[in-house]
Amino acid sequence: MLSRSFPDWGREGVVGAEETIMLDRNQALAAHRDPWNKGRLTGQKRPLKPKDVWSIRVRLQLEHRSRDLAMFNLAIDSKLRGCDLVRLQVDDVCVGGRVRDRATVIQKKTGRPVQFEITEQTRAAIQAWLPEVHGRKGRYLFPSRFRAQSHLSTRQYARIVHDWVESAGLDSSAYGTHSMRRTKAAQIYKKTGNLRAVQLLLGHTKLESTVRYLGIEVDDALAISEQVEL
Repeated sequence: MLSRSFPDWGREGVVGAEETIMLDRNQALAAHRDPWNKGRLTGQKRPLKPKDVWSIRVRLQLEHRSRDLAMFNLAIDSKLRGCDLVRLQVDDVCVGGRVRDRATVIQKKTGRPVQFEITEQTRAAIQAWLPEVHGRKGRYLFPSRFRAQSHLSTRQYARIVHDWVESAGLDSSAYGTHSMRRTKAAQIYKKTGNLRAVQLLLGHTKLESTVRYLGIEVDDALAISEQVEL
């Protein structure tokens, strides 16, 4: 007698039921999965306070971290985005072996030029760091230590910033690379109330962008108004 094989309909039904149960379970897990930013502070990162700036600067000086000191000071002075800071070339800030008093770079995000001042202490820090750059025969001011990259990456820069912040005893989750960009801009606005000047220094095309970036509220505007008597 010839034997015929028939599909195991009962078993197939069981497998299908198991797959349905597993699918429902995965969907339930996905629904209850914690969001990526749980426990983290999101939104605008805080600018550093003057005391924090000095705390980090002194620590870098005592630890003889010439690259980090030059990068930290230049990040504060330039008010550049991280992507522009790490792409700075020696020729952007130096001429004839001397560090410039002012520099101009083209912003990667907007394609527009922005100018910034280089203060005396920043010039001294860059000058002390330059021999290391020349020793590597690189054209970037902050070359990467990895051969596959020509300059420091924004990810590496972000880690360095968190290290600076933690060294000052601050919560690193509340600060980031934009903290460096906002620090001097926030102080300039606080002392002068001149939004137009801050707009130019940050390289913003619209004043509204500067207002949002600084987080200016009505209370800030009233505080400035109260200082003016007629």
